[in-house]
Order: sequence, then C-alpha cells, then structure tokens
Amino acid sequence: MATESTRIAPEERLVNLVVALLATEQGLTKDTILSSVSGYREQVEAGASKDALEKMFERDKENLRGLGVPIETIGDYSDPDDLREARYRVPTSEYELPVDIDFTPAELAVLNLAGGVWSESSMSAQARSGLRKIRALGNDVDAPIIGYSPRINLREPAFVPLQRAIEQARVVEFDYVKAGEDAARRRRLRPLALVEYEGRWHVFGFDLDQQAERTFLLSRVSSDVRITKREFDPALRDGAGDRALRGLREVADRQQALLEVDPGTEAALRLTRRGATAEQGIRVPYVDAEVFADELASYGPEVRVVEPADLRAKVIRRLQRTLELHEGSPA
Repeated sequence: MATESTRIAPEERLVNLVVALLATEQGLTKDTILSSVSGYREQVEAGASKDALEKMFERDKENLRGLGVPIETIGDYSDPDDLREARYRVPTSEYELPVDIDFTPAELAVLNLAGGVWSESSMSAQARSGLRKIRALGNDVDAPIIGYSPRINLREPAFVPLQRAIEQARVVEFDYVKAGEDAARRRRLRPLALVEYEGRWHVFGFDLDQQAERTFLLSRVSSDVRITKREFDPALRDGAGDRALRGLREVADRQQALLEVDPGTEAALRLTRRGATAEQGIRVPYVDAEVFADELASYGPEVRVVEPADLRAKVIRRLQRTLELHEGSPA
C-alpha cells in the first residue's frame, strides 16, 4: 500500500493523465502511463498489483470521457481489434476551444482569476518527473502544456479519503453532526459515490447501522475518515451517483424558499440562477435548512426570507447572534 507521502489525490491524478495524453501525438501505452504518470507511478512503486492499476486506469479513462475529454484509442494498424499494445492520446484538435469563440471582458476577468492557480510551480515534483520520463521516451511535449497541472485544494478534508475508499471498495467510519443536533455520532458507511449539489460535496452510500442508503454532507463530517479493512462488492458503485443526485433533487423539490432579493447584489447573482421567478421574488429549492440558513444570513440585508417560517427564524437567529457578537466592539 502507498504511504501518505506517496499518495496523489484522485483529481490530481486525472489532471496529470490529461496532461500526459495531450502531450503526445503518437499516444502512450498503458504500461507507459502506469509507470510514468504521477498518481499511478507512486502506486507501482508502493507495490500495487498490475490488475488493480489497470482497473484504476480504465475507471479514470471512462470518468474523463464522461466529462467530455476525447480520449482516443489507437490499436495495431494491421489488426485494429488487438488492443494489447494500444496507445492512448487526447487529440488537441478536438480538445481545444474553437477559434471563433470570443469572451467578454467580464468573462476574461474570471478566466484570469482562475488562471492564477495554474502555473509550472503548481506541478508537483512527481508530476514533473513523470513529464521528463515521457520526454525521454521520444515523445514531444508542447511547452504550453507544462502549466496545465493544478494543485487542487478541496475545502472538506474528508473528500480525499472518501474518494480513496470508493476506489478501494472499503467501508469507512467517521463522526457526523446531523442537522439540528449538537453532538456528533459515529457512522459506518459503504461509500459508493461523491456528488456535488448546490455547490456542496456529499458522500452517498449504504449506512451499515441504519441498513439503508444515506447521503451525508461532507462539511458535517467532524472527524478524520477512517478507511477500514472491510471490503464490499465494487459492483454496488454502479449507478450510485445518479441515485444520489436523484434523491437530493427530490428533497430539494419538497423544500423551497420564497425569497426577496435585492437586484444587482451577490445574493441575486448566486440565488437567481438556482431558483425560479415568483410574484414576490424567487423560489429557491434547498436540501439542508441549517446550511441554507447559514448561506442566507451571510448575505445580510441583500436577501429576506418570506417563507417558510422556520427557515426565516433560523436566518434571524443567525443575524441576531452576529449582532450580539459585534455589540460593544470598537468602531
């Protein structure tokens, strides 16, 4: 097993794979990828089995294709069906933006801000080493590609161990603070999928204590995630992400807030795109009332909750606590 110092976050491994496949015209074999691309190479050096690594690569390949990355498989020209020595690449002509796309000044400002996290210095030493190995194989690497490996930082520390547990099909344990409760409770879960909804990450899986499928908000995980040695059938992961999102949407459809929002404000920008116009303002669906109340309170006077009454009361309590904390503070 890889040690903490050799583990690469799954999302960084995917980015490194895209970088490597973009950097070659003739393509890279699976063996070359597993031995040269950061994220796989560390697992090889730590003694992971070839079968496990090949399954990881196949899953990563399908995930990237699902995200719209056009990964091309090049077989033996004399026998196209023989994929034993197949090479993989991302054709730059299919991945680049069309030349006729124009950006507004506001869009360019956002892109420039996002570009601040992309630089050669953001590439880890392991990733640069992998890139050098690819060059050493005689594959030309376009210089601009070097800067396209970000160091992605996830706010919830639970994300990476949960993703690792999903890949390994292992049961996890963690402490979780349920909405409306003050004390955390220990959870034992077969993690099946990580999904993003309303800008927040959730883990979906089978709760071993409740003997039912459950979805947990990562920001409510209050302890380190412990990956146990207890395994489960990897086939249980099939379709789990779709089930999780469907369940979250059903909850949100049942819970909608009527809000009055000041136009031209941050609240309007963020909430209008998630809601629908109503006679008195907008209706915005939500999943977790406590988390949504935190968000609404953060907008201050820019938003007012018309209904439901319990959500309005939660927001008012948060604003009152904020006022109490600042009363008597020096100007």
